[in-house]
Amino acid sequence: MSNLLAKATEGRLSFWVKLAYGTGDWGTASYGTLRQIFYAIFLTDVVGLEPRLASVAALIGIIWDAVNDPIVGVLTDRMHSRWGRRRPFLLFFAIPFGLSFLLLWWAPPFESQIVKAIFITLAFMISDTLETLVAVPFSALTPELTPDYDERTSLTGFRMFFNLMVSLVTAVAAPAIVDGVLAGGGTQQQGYMLTAAIFGGLATLPFLLIFAVVREKPRPEQKAEDEIPFFETVRTAWQNIPFRFATLLYMLNWITFDIVALVLPFYLVYWIARGDLLAKASVFGVSLPIESAVFALLLITAVVALPIWFFLSKRLSKQMAYIIGMVFWAAVQLIIFSIQPGQVNLILIMSVFAGISVSSAHILPDSIFPDVIEWDELRTGRRHEGIYYGVKNFIRKLTGALAIFIGLQALGWFGYQAPPEGAIRFIQSDSALTAIRVLIGPLGAVLLFSAVGMAWFYPLTRERHARIRRLLAKRQARTSSNP
Repeated sequence: MSNLLAKATEGRLSFWVKLAYGTGDWGTASYGTLRQIFYAIFLTDVVGLEPRLASVAALIGIIWDAVNDPIVGVLTDRMHSRWGRRRPFLLFFAIPFGLSFLLLWWAPPFESQIVKAIFITLAFMISDTLETLVAVPFSALTPELTPDYDERTSLTGFRMFFNLMVSLVTAVAAPAIVDGVLAGGGTQQQGYMLTAAIFGGLATLPFLLIFAVVREKPRPEQKAEDEIPFFETVRTAWQNIPFRFATLLYMLNWITFDIVALVLPFYLVYWIARGDLLAKASVFGVSLPIESAVFALLLITAVVALPIWFFLSKRLSKQMAYIIGMVFWAAVQLIIFSIQPGQVNLILIMSVFAGISVSSAHILPDSIFPDVIEWDELRTGRRHEGIYYGVKNFIRKLTGALAIFIGLQALGWFGYQAPPEGAIRFIQSDSALTAIRVLIGPLGAVLLFSAVGMAWFYPLTRERHARIRRLLAKRQARTSSNP
């Protein structure tokens, strides 16, 4: 079975390789989705941190990211083992990564706001490091598995299928688990811990599966004297022009998604539902919390729309398909800004339209990014997937931290008040409601149009990438004939 899964023609991967590799996004996306949607409310309403202090704690944690992501990337580039460079990390850190869910979602029983903030910062840093130790080597496998321009889009499509599926399951199931614990006489903290245990346990399995069935392509070992220092590697990476565009596009893309995901629960409860904390909406005849209903429609649509963006990227290009998706999404966000309280059916309809573009936001930036590796290899004669994906993973988590910081800072400055324990209705101030609507509407549109600009000027087209691959093949042929 493992031999079947490992087989692939030059540039082409079997369905089973793509499927097995794609499951890895189940692990990373369950971690990310829980943090994107529920961590801000967890910090304010369960841990009891003041919003602005909570945002600072999360931002300090990301400073450690500036160190650990590139370091892990370099470590995976320089790893030599009989299992390859990336797969050993998946084997040894999959289970610790799953356990880190429990640490991240535990509310410390301290009274001091400062002590709570210090604990949250340390928990954030530890869990983030363990996530890095599996996410960076997992992501760095993408350009190693196939050099083909369109095949990388297909491989990313499998990843994003699992990414969106677990986002859907998490967004719908997590509130239901917490509500179930509360209905049984438990506390919100117990509900979050049960959620963390379930999703943390499930997150370990894909990485163990990938270790067992996916094989890395063997590469010539780099001599010790040929290895360049860490900071020189980072400097060389930044000189890669397509990498700069891809990085900025990726950052703008995900900070938009993270801010929308973070603010959306506040927007739905306090604006659309007029402060009804137990507001429901019906989806396919099923009554759900309004947050779960909107996320369910959005993410189901995103999964269904994946083939559309794969088709458009092949017919046009990755960049043009992405531009179409982001312009459409920006228009949707501006319409959402104009929706008035009580218009539940309209917000459900707009969540479907948003899901179409969210699909492109998931698949296309991740399929664009691997192509910068060959540009770097042509320039330097080396491949540094680890350092590039270390930076990419850092950017992904930086956007999450910035979203938490911007969102909570805005809520704190504009007078957001956490509802008292046991409340079923709570009205926010007009200034807090305005801040929530601006964050989810005009700000999101501005960020999306900025991402469109990055895509428009991105220099690595399908034709240029094909030319780079031809030049690399000629270089390799010369090297082989002149050992």
